[in-house]
Amino acid sequence: ISIFNAKTGEFIYTNGGTWELNGENLTEKVEFDTANPERVGSETTFKIIIDENSINVPIMGRTWTRLDNGSPGKLEGAWIMGSRYRNGNKQMRSIDGPRKTMKLLSGKRFQWIAYNTATKQFMGTGGGTYTTKNGIYSENVEFFSRDNSKAGIKLKFDYELINGEWNHKGFSSKGDPLHEIWVKRNN
Repeated sequence: ISIFNAKTGEFIYTNGGTWELNGENLTEKVEFDTANPERVGSETTFKIIIDENSINVPIMGRTWTRLDNGSPGKLEGAWIMGSRYRNGNKQMRSIDGPRKTMKLLSGKRFQWIAYNTATKQFMGTGGGTYTTKNGIYSENVEFFSRDNSKAGIKLKFDYELINGEWNHKGFSSKGDPLHEIWVKRNN
């Protein structure tokens, strides 16, 4: 879940983690929660009602409407940063450790989240819409927790899938060069 002011780009809240659906019961293991970090590591089960275009959580009194169906979504899924290049040197990162940078992509929307499940620390998040075309991955940033003024910027990156890994090259929102390798999350 992410909440932000669509007009100003002001980040308000996010939480999430892994989940398992058993009939109408969803069990969530919380990995990050900006409002209540003490929830990190906890599991909760609650009833949800899913139809083709919405998810309703009666205990919360909330209904979410589907924003897209995963299309075109060449990069659709949950990705964990597995390595990056700094000064030409490849630096590996543990994808199973508590410190994670994760990027979630639907067919048209993205969100990245940096967090640590051991310390329950939330480092930041940002999100918006994205496209992939002719080897270019483009982001239209709608919110950025560290700096609301980043809302509205557009970033372009070269991308290539190599052996199932997403190679991501370009410049960060600060203008720094980056080359990241993302791997699909398996849980």
